[in-house]
Amino acid sequence: MKQIFNLLLIGLLLGAVISAQAQTQDSYEYNSEFTWGINKNSAGGLIGGFVFKKARKLNQNMLETFGLEIMNVKHPQEVRHSSVYTGNFFIYGKSNYLYALRFQYGRDLILFSKAPQQGVEIKAVFAAGPSLGIVAPYYIERTIDNSIWASIREQYDPNNPNHFYSNILGTGNLFEGIAESKIQLGTNLKAAINFELGFLKSQVTGFEVGVLVDSYFKKVEIMPSTENKAIFPTVFFTMFYGNRK
Repeated sequence: MKQIFNLLLIGLLLGAVISAQAQTQDSYEYNSEFTWGINKNSAGGLIGGFVFKKARKLNQNMLETFGLEIMNVKHPQEVRHSSVYTGNFFIYGKSNYLYALRFQYGRDLILFSKAPQQGVEIKAVFAAGPSLGIVAPYYIERTIDNSIWASIREQYDPNNPNHFYSNILGTGNLFEGIAESKIQLGTNLKAAINFELGFLKSQVTGFEVGVLVDSYFKKVEIMPSTENKAIFPTVFFTMFYGNRK
């Protein structure tokens, strides 16, 4: 988290220096843009999820934005273990996945405009909207009667004596049990700094660093045997690409 904030500070300083000259040039005009990105955040795995955003200019310094984020939210105490029999990985104590669909409406304030073929465009990003939490069962594969030659896949239950650590052979199949998912409603709020580094007028390339809070109306049970919560604050970094006109 500290590294991300250091990166944000360095980026702001570099952007200010580079853009000082850029603002003396002709403005880098455009009316709308569409971007998509890959997100890394403090509540996700190696890849936290994907981000999509449509923006249109309201005036010279302000854009109206419509966004969608698709994220896999992890419990802070999730740890990967390997089966003593198969070597396959699983997360002991995890009973549910949380997939977050975040719908966002917001504003991008242009702090520094860029000139054609040079400079950095820097925006302050603010967005908020409803969150749709998909709580899907986390399936494990376990032994039957302590035999590794016979197994069954089912949702992990801390109260099931057959779900002891040494009986687990691995996880279930990808998206197994997704039809049994439950929906939880919530809201999200995001604040970030956006750095656009592209050199072509029709293309957008850059990164975004910021904070986001996902809040649900009741606690999301991801790991039943630990403390679960309804509010998920995260720090994130998103690499994005897109086009504008």
